[in-house]
Amino acid sequence: MAPQAVTVLERHVKLYQRLWRASAFSFFILPILFLVSMGWGVGHYVHTIGGHDYLRWIAPGLLASTAFQIGANESTYGVLSEFKWVGGIHAMRSTPVRVPDMVLGWLMYVLIVTEVATGAFLIVAWAFGAVTPGLAISAPFIAGLVSVAVAAPTTAFSAAIDDVDWFLLLGRFLILPAVLFSGVLFPVSQLPVFLQPLSYFSPLTHAVILLRDFTFGNPPLLSAAGHAAYLLVWLIAGWWLANRSFRRRLDD
Repeated sequence: MAPQAVTVLERHVKLYQRLWRASAFSFFILPILFLVSMGWGVGHYVHTIGGHDYLRWIAPGLLASTAFQIGANESTYGVLSEFKWVGGIHAMRSTPVRVPDMVLGWLMYVLIVTEVATGAFLIVAWAFGAVTPGLAISAPFIAGLVSVAVAAPTTAFSAAIDDVDWFLLLGRFLILPAVLFSGVLFPVSQLPVFLQPLSYFSPLTHAVILLRDFTFGNPPLLSAAGHAAYLLVWLIAGWWLANRSFRRRLDD
């Protein structure tokens, strides 16, 4: 790993130290609210899905959704502000830091935030009795992968725009539908037939399937490899696009 990328990461972490208390608080509160309202509330009526208690069934989906939203949300205003208002990226340009270092340092920062949130979620879910050994072991890897898989293309998007109104469209027409229709709250098989294939375009769907399979101890090897590969494709494509967007904006 390039030392310049580590330097970029250190900068983002130092800035985060000013805000960590508020975000850490939300990392614990949001899982409690979701598990109480959905796991217990809806679970009172649903009881089981596929032979599994609804609270335990929904926990991996909520964790994947949390990681997905952290990757997307951190990479919107956080990236645009560095170009438009803070000027941090432009300042880095005048140093030995290269564009790939900027992108890598940012994605590592998003990964660290995601892992902190994942740890908080697992603690809360364990208190609710919704954590299995499979979920505890696989969560840091899968949650981290889906977070950076969506963070990379979102970073590219944020570096290419100049108007924050685009983030409203991103949230309304991409992030929110992904959360609703990716098997987080109910099986994808319950969607209308014409929507089911579309659901599998979302990286969140694949992360939910992976976490749920590991939670209940039956991940088919080829299937797990396919879902992980799909997330890696998103990460690699997003990485290329982010580097391209950074260079174009810095050269303007």
